[in-house]
Amino acid sequence: MDAKITLSFDQGIIDRAKKFADSQNISLSRLTEMLYSKIVSGHYTNLEELPVSDWVNELAEGKAEYKTRQSSRKSLKNEFYKTRK
Repeated sequence: MDAKITLSFDQGIIDRAKKFADSQNISLSRLTEMLYSKIVSGHYTNLEELPVSDWVNELAEGKAEYKTRQSSRKSLKNEFYKTRK
């Protein structure tokens, strides 16, 4: 059963990812699902251990930057609503 989620990405990344997905005859949703599937199928303890294939590198510009932060549920909700205005 499919479930919907909302994600926020840099617009340039989205555009290039859509173009790549189109060239592979799959949807961006299925491409994203495939990446998540690969991530959760391994036994990784941190982001640096994740295997990144060549085609993922084609989508990226330079070194990947992982922005992590601890946020309360309330601040996440407020941040979400700010993006919808």
